[in-house]
Amino acid sequence: MSTFKAFLAKKDIEISVKRYGIDALGAMAQGLFCSLLIGTIINTIGMLFHIGFLSEPIATIGGVNYTVGGLAIAMSGPAMAVAIGKALKCPPLVLFSLVTVGFASNALGGAGGPIAVLFVAIITAEVGKIVAGSTKIDILVTPLATVGVGVFLSWLIAPALGKAASSVGGVIMWSTELQPFLMGIVVSVVVGIALTLPISSAAICAALGLTGLAGGAAVAGCCAQMVGFAVMSFRENKWGGLVSQGLGTSMLQMPNIIKNPRIWIAPIITSAITGPLATCVFKLQMNGPAIDSGMGTCGLVGQIGVFQGWINDIANGSKAAITVFDWVGLILISFVLPAVIAPVINIICRKFGWVKDGDLTLSKE
Repeated sequence: MSTFKAFLAKKDIEISVKRYGIDALGAMAQGLFCSLLIGTIINTIGMLFHIGFLSEPIATIGGVNYTVGGLAIAMSGPAMAVAIGKALKCPPLVLFSLVTVGFASNALGGAGGPIAVLFVAIITAEVGKIVAGSTKIDILVTPLATVGVGVFLSWLIAPALGKAASSVGGVIMWSTELQPFLMGIVVSVVVGIALTLPISSAAICAALGLTGLAGGAAVAGCCAQMVGFAVMSFRENKWGGLVSQGLGTSMLQMPNIIKNPRIWIAPIITSAITGPLATCVFKLQMNGPAIDSGMGTCGLVGQIGVFQGWINDIANGSKAAITVFDWVGLILISFVLPAVIAPVINIICRKFGWVKDGDLTLSKE
């Protein structure tokens, strides 16, 4: 056993929840951000401002026309796989070979492609690391083994994984349509918590294909955490903390949550309030990319995604126009309500002595 552990250590293979469930998942979200999400934003900018270079096709491949953003979107599989490989500390030959693996698993995974990429890329990366450096013809053996194993696994399990993830996401979205109040609370709270935890809410939403009303609830939950923490900790962290949490991530509060979990009460209750308001009152839907559902106010990506969804709905005829009520709902759910409700609840927590001065101060390290 000690010999086996020594071998794993030599190959830098760490079988742990942190390595696979946090590092790899978080990296996958970054890969998605740099491809699917950025591509969507580029397409939106080109369409809104009538920029020909961004809105018109610049390449035709296999009879398919691609815009600049479309090319970025098409590379989402490779981007995710390479990002996962980097998180798993793959050597160069393995890392570069994951480009093909990511493309194959994402394509064969269909609507649930991201979850297929996650599993296939993790397994393939570790196999590649085992093979890497084991022969004198590493330049040939390592890519062959990595691509061969990855494409075989993609063929073998990606369709099933993608279908399973898509089915789970479908059930969540169907349940939200059927029970918007209850599921509005559940989705908002769970995705909001995932955003603050050291895992990736964006990757989870992307893997499950979480859109529609469920996506709107997810946006609400993420905004409740980010804006909630940003505003209620303003006395400790001032403007720097407001921006880093409100437009960055509420994950910065995790060290403080570990010290005093009660500081999490206000944002969680806020998400339980704004979630059903989003689904039942404002009918807020995320019909843009599913990854946007788990981004909240990070770079205003969640709001851009909702807006992109409105544009898509108008284009396909399911929505007549963007109304004032749409804008009011988006602004209230994303910014105003979390900025008001979370601090009020936090004041009550302070009255009970559950939260004290300094509990929300961000580390300066």
